[in-house]
Amino acid sequence: MNIDENVVESIVKRVVSQLSTETASTQTCPSGGDWGVFESMNDAVDAAVAAQREYLNRSMHDRARYVQAIRDVVLDQENLEYISRLAVEETGMGGYEYKLIKNRLAAVKTPGIEDLTTDAMSGDDGLTLVEYSPFGVIGSITPTTNPTETIICNSIGMLAAGNAVVFSPHPRAKKVSLHLIQLINKALCKAGAPANLVVTVSAPSIENTNAMMSHPKIRMLVATGGPAIVKTVLSSGKKAIGAGAGNPPVVVDETADIEKAAKDIVDGCSFDNNLPCIAEKEAIAVDSVADYLIFNMKKNGAYEVKDPAVISQLVELVTKEGKSPKTEFVGKSAKYILDKIGITVGDDVKVILMEAKEDHPFVQVELMMPILPVVRVPDVDQAIEMAVRVEHGNRHTAMMHSRNVEKLTKMARLIQTTIFVKNGPSYAGIGVGGEGYTTFTIAGPTGEGLTSAKSFARRRRCVLVGGMDVR
Repeated sequence: MNIDENVVESIVKRVVSQLSTETASTQTCPSGGDWGVFESMNDAVDAAVAAQREYLNRSMHDRARYVQAIRDVVLDQENLEYISRLAVEETGMGGYEYKLIKNRLAAVKTPGIEDLTTDAMSGDDGLTLVEYSPFGVIGSITPTTNPTETIICNSIGMLAAGNAVVFSPHPRAKKVSLHLIQLINKALCKAGAPANLVVTVSAPSIENTNAMMSHPKIRMLVATGGPAIVKTVLSSGKKAIGAGAGNPPVVVDETADIEKAAKDIVDGCSFDNNLPCIAEKEAIAVDSVADYLIFNMKKNGAYEVKDPAVISQLVELVTKEGKSPKTEFVGKSAKYILDKIGITVGDDVKVILMEAKEDHPFVQVELMMPILPVVRVPDVDQAIEMAVRVEHGNRHTAMMHSRNVEKLTKMARLIQTTIFVKNGPSYAGIGVGGEGYTTFTIAGPTGEGLTSAKSFARRRRCVLVGGMDVR
């Protein structure tokens, strides 16, 4: 068999180029800034624009290698432990062991280039391809509740789609966010990526966030946070993805495995001290099983408060007049919160439990604390109707424990949440003990749902007329 020498030469050149790129020295990468951290937002955006322009000339093989570099640097045990510990220390929210799980999850189960599937249509008139293509430079606003997890999953997804990203971290998570962004840049440099694909500013602030959102070279905005920031990005005039608040209800009917439901609800509600917006925020139980459910929840780490005066004391402690949570208690442990009202418990207590009516602040307000009100209802249909009401149309997450397929289907159809977990803890919905990929940018308000690489890409059509149909 004769092989064209030009073909051989082309292959050799490509392999040599890849090898030289893969062994690029980390010492030659920085081009302005301190490993992706810039003094001004304008400089950060300009650097990302230049990086993305160079990135367009890289292959899909290159993209896959860069994504793997991000995974690897996060999964390095020393790095993983450090960012998990620092996130808790700096923000005062959540728990170290949960941050380990979430950061690892983001690194392992966030989709990469495999998410960018191609559609093809061929016929007498030729061949048409529809492919995912980058927006350019994306501005990403990240929260204090999940700072590192959001940076990890958005970096992987946005770079897999061919973009560069400018992060605007929450100021109360500045140190850990900047450290992680610098780690990612060093890893990308070592893998041969263009400098400054992932950038931020040294002093995150509202002013810098506003400058990023209004910058003409930012082509897309992605906000992970509360209703205010989502509303702001949706008013920007740019393509925007909003991952907003939730108030996830969990329904338990008389057909459920009550022992399992009780454990799942306590585990889900207490996961990272209830910081994830997917976590169980209120339980609605059919009256005939409510007592047994509460009994089993107490066996699995829930502390029940029965005294109405103590419940009122809790409301005053952790909310602003029952209308919004006090920041200083968000992500704090059940033990910490109970101690503030003079109740001493052991480390085995994970959730504060009480019975409440539908109009109670703990039912209506998303606290992001391990405080779980239980509301009794006469039957499953009323439970489902109440769940729809207290979810407030956020279309974020809901759970149901039941063996009745008809009622499970009814709730799924009526509540219309992005995530609906049946017979499991809430975190199964993001791939912890449940099938499927993960994300920490769950876009209910703008409809993308669980975002992945394709969420950060444009659909483009390429048409070849009159050829390539071989049928």
